[in-house]
Amino acid sequence: MNLPAVAADAPRVYLAGPEVFLPDAEAVLARKRAVCARLGLVGVAPLTDAPAPAAAEAMKRAFAISAGNEALIRSCIAVIANLTPFRGASADAGTVYELGFARGLGLGLYAYTNDPHDYAARAIERPDGLDIEDFGLSDNLMLEGGIAAAGGVFVRASAAPEDPWRDLGVFETCARAASRRLTEPALARR
Repeated sequence: MNLPAVAADAPRVYLAGPEVFLPDAEAVLARKRAVCARLGLVGVAPLTDAPAPAAAEAMKRAFAISAGNEALIRSCIAVIANLTPFRGASADAGTVYELGFARGLGLGLYAYTNDPHDYAARAIERPDGLDIEDFGLSDNLMLEGGIAAAGGVFVRASAAPEDPWRDLGVFETCARAASRRLTEPALARR
């Protein structure tokens, strides 16, 4: 897929999310990068911009992937994170780490979910006797609180799409909001 041309100084945004686990991960990431390019952003992502290194030992390979993703995040001014629940009631743990890492670096934070339900509604389905955060938020309060504190945007789907991993409607809404904020001269060069 050929990406639309973007300015050499276009804001770089890290595309965080569990899409890397899809069998067609590279195709989905290419579509997300194309959306970013149309909006004047350079979308970068694991697999495509930080390929998994070849290593015989699993732990060395895993740690090299982690280091490569952190380096890629450091090369960006913002993160757009897919916080759609993954393998449970909450967002992907790796994506959550990347969002927190970016917050610690002072990067811009933007996130979205293709699940319209509150976290409490999803967590109640797995009762274990522990208190459940019931603030009407999409996920743990630290995620949405950190995004808000960073001046970012969180977008939640109004209805669940048929294929939450390949439907990019809510992603595009989030990327559009990021583009508006990141391409303004005063904000883009912070």
